[in-house]
This record gives sequence, structure tokens and C-alpha cells, in this order.
Amino acid sequence: MTRAVARPGVQLVLTSAVLLYAELLLLRWIPANVVYIGFFSNFILMASFLGIGLGILIGRAYHPTVSPFPALLAIVVGVIFHEKLELQFKSGNDIFFGLAESHAADANVFVLPLVFVLVVVVLMALALPLGGLLRSQAPLRAYALDIVGSIGGIVAFSVLAALSLPPPVWFGVLALLVVVLELRHGSRWPAMLNAAIMVGIVIAAATYGHPGEVWSPYYRIYIQPGTDDTIFVNGIPHQAMHAVSPSESGPEAFYDRVYAQFPGRVFAHALIIGAGSGTDVAYAIANRVALIDAVEIDPKILEIGTARHPDRPYDDPRVRRHVNDGRAYLRTDGQTYDLIIFALPDSLTLVSTTANLRLESYLFSEEAFASARGHLSADGVFVLYNFYRQPWLLDKVAGMLTDVFGVPPAISEFSGGIGSAAVLMSGRDIGRSGEGSATASSIAPSIAPPPATDDWPFLYLRERGIDSAYLVALAFVLAAAAVGTFLVARGSKTPVAAFSPHFFALGAAFLLLETRSLATFGLLFGTTWLVNALVFVAILISVLLAIVVNSHWRPRRAPLHAGLGLTLGLAFLLPPSALLVDPVSLRYGLSALVAFAPVFFANLVFTRSFQDTRNADMAFASNLVGATVGGVLEYAALVTGYRGLLLVVAALYLAALLLGSRIRLLGDRPAAPGTPPAPILAG
Repeated sequence: MTRAVARPGVQLVLTSAVLLYAELLLLRWIPANVVYIGFFSNFILMASFLGIGLGILIGRAYHPTVSPFPALLAIVVGVIFHEKLELQFKSGNDIFFGLAESHAADANVFVLPLVFVLVVVVLMALALPLGGLLRSQAPLRAYALDIVGSIGGIVAFSVLAALSLPPPVWFGVLALLVVVLELRHGSRWPAMLNAAIMVGIVIAAATYGHPGEVWSPYYRIYIQPGTDDTIFVNGIPHQAMHAVSPSESGPEAFYDRVYAQFPGRVFAHALIIGAGSGTDVAYAIANRVALIDAVEIDPKILEIGTARHPDRPYDDPRVRRHVNDGRAYLRTDGQTYDLIIFALPDSLTLVSTTANLRLESYLFSEEAFASARGHLSADGVFVLYNFYRQPWLLDKVAGMLTDVFGVPPAISEFSGGIGSAAVLMSGRDIGRSGEGSATASSIAPSIAPPPATDDWPFLYLRERGIDSAYLVALAFVLAAAAVGTFLVARGSKTPVAAFSPHFFALGAAFLLLETRSLATFGLLFGTTWLVNALVFVAILISVLLAIVVNSHWRPRRAPLHAGLGLTLGLAFLLPPSALLVDPVSLRYGLSALVAFAPVFFANLVFTRSFQDTRNADMAFASNLVGATVGGVLEYAALVTGYRGLLLVVAALYLAALLLGSRIRLLGDRPAAPGTPPAPILAG
């Protein structure tokens, strides 16, 4: 009897671990191979939620002898590899780096929906047994086991990312997990069949790709033969490694511009953020900078520059290398500099599947510029240079620098290249040195686009708003969720009344709260892959703590909702910038109190409701479909900023409270009075 009880628990943990691992694999692998999907990886997350939710519903009526997941995954891999899906996304209000450099992908409105559907289908197949496993346990125990498995999936994939292992290893680990799941079903022949399919996928992953490509935690990186050592990331040309040339002219002359502005001056100490493969560092060395701190977020790009740059700048004893997020480095660094350069630090991917944050989002805000100003010596110079693909972007950056430094920056523009190549310089002596040919900006801050801030860190948006192309894509997600749920429910003979609007609202609200938490911790501790992984694990641990509290003490609902309301109010009134205090231990404590307290109370609210549900699988499916809609609502931050997003969160939790206490539908009815709380047992 003990063995029979234990098996479903172990199976639930394994299934949840495989689901989370497969989700992370797709979130990492697809954007690296489908051009520009890296800017839309949150759509893949929404597809994952929807696919798992629909899989739970289908699993109520469909119990295949052989899991269709490996075969469907093979189809996805084949489509991604051999059809060479590519997406161009052009917008007058948003900028996506790489579009001008690569003309391989023409406008194709079908790519994003196709990838969305592929992810939905493949994760739907993997989630088929999840509903039955959830029903096999008491609700809170089932939820606890699911969370334990999810933590295992995150940890496993994060270890592979930390080791920079390539996709064949990712798929190989997934193959082992899938075979273990099949063998636990007691079916040897299906396990062998699916093992053969997974081996084929591993072989395909090993044979596809560019020779010598490496995988960092952020990118698929390779050097295209015959491109003069141009580094490509995710299929887009990103950086060029070329030797310093004093006679160089054209758009890339901006590397030398600040030194020409101050002829004869020797900068004693320089900070280069976005040092990349080393060209900016090489120019600093050539201009006799005495000491250089070079900061680069991607360790593999830094390694490539160290090994392959023709000038070998990173071998120079004057250079100190730092693998870190630029904003995080500024926050923890106590040094002053004569020269600070933000050297082309634009990324080609979102750092997280939620929050719409790019790697450099918090580096290009007025608060970040102010932080850089605080690290300048009395006569120090702050420099930004890039290819500003739209005139309004140059206006926006110039307006932000004017706000921070009190005077317009000096701007040097170069013709040719990609868009407008420009160097912007700010500091006490800029505009008064009379040297060089840079001219002070004539841009009036009043007519510049609104500045990027820590609350609205969207440098590449011209105005607050959601572009029409985004709206079309988000409308497709909503339509797919509605139609897919209706058709799946009808096919599985699940009554519509069994869906829980209460858990649906909780799912949407929690996704937005999670988004805000990730944005907050990205600001406080750096927008790196490690910070994001740790935040996800911490959120899941807070779920387990909430389960323990509800299982042992069964608190009343009113205090939980009151606590959630108070902590949301505190998070709204106290901006994340107020938490930027030292020492780091104090910052961790304050951020845990302010940013994680709402997450903990939200988990208490959810687990208290889940504890009383009659249909754990339906509640879970409703929650996941709600999270899909929450992913759509996440784009409201493009209008409101992340602080305003908390108002949407509060409204959704209020709706969940009303739906759970006033409008009791079948799926929301609690268990019969007197039902004892479910204990938490090891599976």
C-alpha cells in the first residue's frame, strides 16, 4: 500500500521537473535559432503556460499508451532547423537591433504565431499525465510536489547554462528524463521507442549549427568565416574585432572621438562598460589611458576577445576585466574615473521571459546616467556611442543627458553605416574646451521623447504605448487561449462550469507580480541570467513556505488578503530606487521585505484556496490559462511603467477575492465543511 501511494508522488515530481526543464530549454533554444524571436521570448513563456494548462484538460479524457511528446518535439526541432524560420519586426515606435544588419529575414507575420503554436502543442503533450497526478494527491501535497519538481527543473537547466554546455547536452538530459518517465509507467517498449526518437533529436542538435559555435548564458555565438572576425549572436552580426587604425574614418571612427576631443590629455583611469570583444579597450590603450576597468556581461564574448582580438588588448597589464552587469558594477564600485564609456552596450535578446527587459535596460535610464556622473572625477568625461538607427533615439538620449548633467551634451555624428553613428559626451569641460569638432546638442528637452527611467526602462520606445504590431500578436495569444481552451474542454467533455474564474484571476495576477519582482531584482542586483534564476527559485521556495503555513495553521482568508493588500501598497509607495542601499546584506533584507512580501502573501492566498478546491487539476489548469492572459497584460508596463503595473495586480487580486467569495461557480466551490487539512508527505 505504501508503494502505491508513493509512486504517484514520485511521478508528479518527475513530471513537473521535466515540464519545467523542457520549458526552459525551448525558451533558451528557440530564440537562439529563430532570428529576432529573442525579442519575443515572453510569447514562448505564454505558450508554455497555455500548453501545460491545455495538456491537463486533455489528460482528463486521453491517456495514450505512448507519450506523443518525443515525436512532437522532433517535429518542432525539424521545423526550426530546416525551415530556417526568420522574423522581421519593424516598428516606428520601437527599435530592434540587428534588423538593418541582416536582410536574411523579410517581414513574415506568420513566424511568431507558428512558434507559439508549436510550443503550445509540444508542452501540451508532455503535460497530459499531470492532471491525473494532481488528482492522485491531496491538493496541497500535490502542489508541494509540483513545486519541488519545478525547482529541480530550474536547478538542472541553470547548471547547464552556468557550464555553457551546448544544446546536444540539453536535449540529452531531456532524453534521459523522458525515458525515466516512460519506464516508471511500466511500459518498456514505449520507452525504447521514445528513447530512439530522443536520440535522433540529440544527433540533429549536434550536427546543426556553425562550426566552432559556443553558447553563453545569453547567446549562441559564432564567428562567420570571411567576416573579418565579426561575432554573430543568435544569427545576427553583433561585434567586430579589428585592429586600431589611426587613419580610420567613417562611422566607426567614434571609438577614437573622445581622445581627439582632448588632444594631449592622458586619462588616468577609465571605465568601459560593454567592453565586449575588446576594440574599445584597444583604442583606450592606444591613447595611453593609464588604467582601464573593462566590464562585460557575457563571459564567452569576453573570452573570444581575449583569445582572438588582433591587438590583444586584454593581455595588457593596464586592463582589469570584470564579468558583470554594468549597472550592478556602478552600484558596487567605489572608484572615481576620468573617463567613463558606455561602449555600444546594446543587446539582441530579452534577459528574462517576463518583464520585457533587455540586458542593457537599466543601463540606459536617467538614474543610471546619474550613477555614472557620480563616479566621475571633477574634470571627468562621460561618453556614449552607438549607431542610432532612428533620429528620435539620438534626441532621446541627448535629452536624458541634458536632464542629468544640466547642460546639453556634445554630439559628433558620422555618416554611413547603420543609421546615424554618433558620439555623445557630457562633463564639466564639454562645450568649454574648444577642442575637437563636437558641437553642443541643440535638442530642446521639452521636445525630446520621454526619458527612460528605472520605472520605465524602455530606451528603444519612442513614446509610452503598445505598438499596433504587438497588439495584433497579443490579440492572437488571447484568441488562441480562448479557442484552444474551448475546443480542448469540449473534446475532453469537461463542463465549462468546471473552469475556475477565481484561479484564473489568481494566475493572471501572480504572473504580473512575478514580472514586477524580476524587474525590481534586476535593478537591485543586475539583469543577469543568474539573478533571474535565483529569483525564480526564491519565488518557488516562497510557494513551499506558503504551503507549510496553510497546511499546519490554516489561517483565515481575511488576514491573508489584508496582508497582500498592505504589502502591495508598500511596494507601490516605496520605489525600488529607495532600496539601493549599502551594505549589500541590508539591501537584500529590505528587498526581501518590500519586493518578496507581496509574493509570499500572494502564495498564501493561492495555497489557501487550492487547499479547499474540489478539482485540483481544473484549478491548476485555470491558473495556467490565467497566467497566459497575465503575460498579455504584462505589456501594460510599456504604458504604465512597472510601478503602475502593481495597480493592475491589485485589481486582479480584488477580482479573485470577489470571484472566490461572492460569485461561487462550480470550479470555485471549496471542499465540504469539516474536511481536515492535507498533510505534507514525502512522495
